[in-house]
Amino acid sequence: MGIVNVTPDSFSDGGRHDTVEAAIAHGLELVRQGADILDIGGESTRPGAEPVSIEDEIARTAPVIAGLRAHWAGPLSIDTMKPEVAAVAVGAGANLWNDVSALGFSPRSLPTAADLGCDVVLMHMKGEPRTMQDAPHYDDVVSEVADWLALRAGEVMAAGVAPDRIWLDPGIGFGKTLAHNLALTAHLERIGATGLPILYGASRKRTIAAVDPTAAEASDRLGGSLALALEAARRGAAVIRVHDVRETVQALAVQAAVTAAQ
Repeated sequence: MGIVNVTPDSFSDGGRHDTVEAAIAHGLELVRQGADILDIGGESTRPGAEPVSIEDEIARTAPVIAGLRAHWAGPLSIDTMKPEVAAVAVGAGANLWNDVSALGFSPRSLPTAADLGCDVVLMHMKGEPRTMQDAPHYDDVVSEVADWLALRAGEVMAAGVAPDRIWLDPGIGFGKTLAHNLALTAHLERIGATGLPILYGASRKRTIAAVDPTAAEASDRLGGSLALALEAARRGAAVIRVHDVRETVQALAVQAAVTAAQ
């Protein structure tokens, strides 16, 4: 899954693709590099991020989705918490609703997801983006996140979303410390015990800088991003969400070749 941020303030590439034309061009370049899915977002969810209005988020994302759909038939994802944005995005050509709030942001989220009939990603987040990194605490992060995601998936199914439309995301960096993020990655198969596919996203995140303090800038975290992507794939992640598509595709291909030779 290649990331297409149409935002001025994303933690990694804010402002680089914040026009419709630049975002479409970037998305198509990620496809050429090997992306199987494109994830389009119009609101930053970095720690401390300020919210964006429904109107602004639609204006940023819907034209990009429509433009990408005009050139590419592959899966397109809308990265949003807002059901109104998701509905417009699906109308413009999106197939997947990637929601960091696990359809919990609005009381309209669950019925909207059921009505749209698209795939949905349910991500675990402790708190909300502005406060999620304020001393998050768990007694057993792996069990708590796995249990919460399984419970939430059941609630989403009960609301009318088909089981084969649901993906789970442990939410690396969303209300977690370094130790939490490492534990979730090391025990990712526990999240997958439900049988639902896992989406894993740790690309360029601050957890890498917590291991390597020299990687203060997001652009300095490629090595750590690849290490986490390979480990997540080895532990059963079905989809890896990344900024650096070409390098990740190559790393996964080499890993698969080594595995096949065993």
